[in-house]
Amino acid sequence: MNWPGDTNPVVNRIKRISTAKQFDVLLFAAVLTLTAVGYYFLYIVRPTFNGTDGLTDASMRRQLLAIIIGIVGALFLSSIDYQYYQVPSYIGYIGSAFLLLVTALIGAGGQSTGTRGWIQMLGVSGANFQPSEIAKITFVVVSASFLERIVQRRAAKADYVKLAFYAALPVGLVLLQKDTGTATVFLFMFFTMLFVSGLKYRYIFSMIGAALVSLPLLWVFVLKDYQKMRIVSFLNPELDITNTGYQANLARSAIGAGELFGRQLEDAGASRFSVVPTRHTDFIFTVVAEKVGFVGCVLFILLFVLILLRCYYVAASARDRYGSFMVTGLASMLAFHFIENISMCIGLMPITGIPLPFVSYGGTSMITNYIAIGIILSVSITREKTEPRRGDPDGVLTVTKVRRLAPRN
Repeated sequence: MNWPGDTNPVVNRIKRISTAKQFDVLLFAAVLTLTAVGYYFLYIVRPTFNGTDGLTDASMRRQLLAIIIGIVGALFLSSIDYQYYQVPSYIGYIGSAFLLLVTALIGAGGQSTGTRGWIQMLGVSGANFQPSEIAKITFVVVSASFLERIVQRRAAKADYVKLAFYAALPVGLVLLQKDTGTATVFLFMFFTMLFVSGLKYRYIFSMIGAALVSLPLLWVFVLKDYQKMRIVSFLNPELDITNTGYQANLARSAIGAGELFGRQLEDAGASRFSVVPTRHTDFIFTVVAEKVGFVGCVLFILLFVLILLRCYYVAASARDRYGSFMVTGLASMLAFHFIENISMCIGLMPITGIPLPFVSYGGTSMITNYIAIGIILSVSITREKTEPRRGDPDGVLTVTKVRRLAPRN
């Protein structure tokens, strides 16, 4: 069985479907709906800030601008054949790696946490740029291109070493920023792409083993005391409820207050979420849960699930390995953010500072997520199907089944 687009006789019967028919309206509509819902909840939480920190009128306008830029960017990227991304992606990879290094050295961040994840934009008060977000996109596109070459030919061991280096470089630079949450996102995307690529298991497990061996070094030399205490508090929530466990306990209290159908309080300041730190970014789900309750949260999560299912459908029906690997990596990025953010809010995962896609406040994150959707839509638009074979009765289409995994020899 061959992939659509591989060199085989089926390719001679392939034709491009029109852009209008192939545009994934359901995926894009679901993303727009989720974005509108997210902006609505930011509007709700806005009055709980005193006007000088967190969300201000100016920051709400910047968020709206980021949404508009993201939508336009997604539509533009969807109109370009994703094969044209390969060469520019290497330039973007080098540029994002350079920005990650600059951020690690002179970037801005939280004084209490010691992280350096942002570059302050000159001339724009309160506006910051987070290079690690854009680096996720270039990382996935480059990794997909490299994996395609490895899978299509008999790769030497040196190729696997190069692939590991391409993956390790941004992860190491992000760790220099003391941002373990974002580093985990990179690793999750990479190993997900490895798994679906069909590489031999011994290579995959060798890379996973190398990552596991580095964990003691990560604990001793990279993790800050507050990060270690977050992990310890996750394992024992009652250990320090006034310090490291304080935020998690407030989040769970706000989520529980929503009960079945939510609380519709006129004064947002009287809500439980009003005292949750970073309630507009990392803990935006606490606002959602208290306002709409369990039933609303189920519908909210189902909207996310719909987006992820559409993404993985596009990956499964892509015309070649490159497109499939790329969509898999981008979808896994969205999936990890979604699962980790909600899980840390309800106490199932340690607090890592991972935002909720299309919902949390953050211009760079919003634009990055829409770039990912634009690339996924590009792969969707350029899906191809087979024409009828000559002699087939009534012109019945002969469909080539898409292989999700390449053979593991």
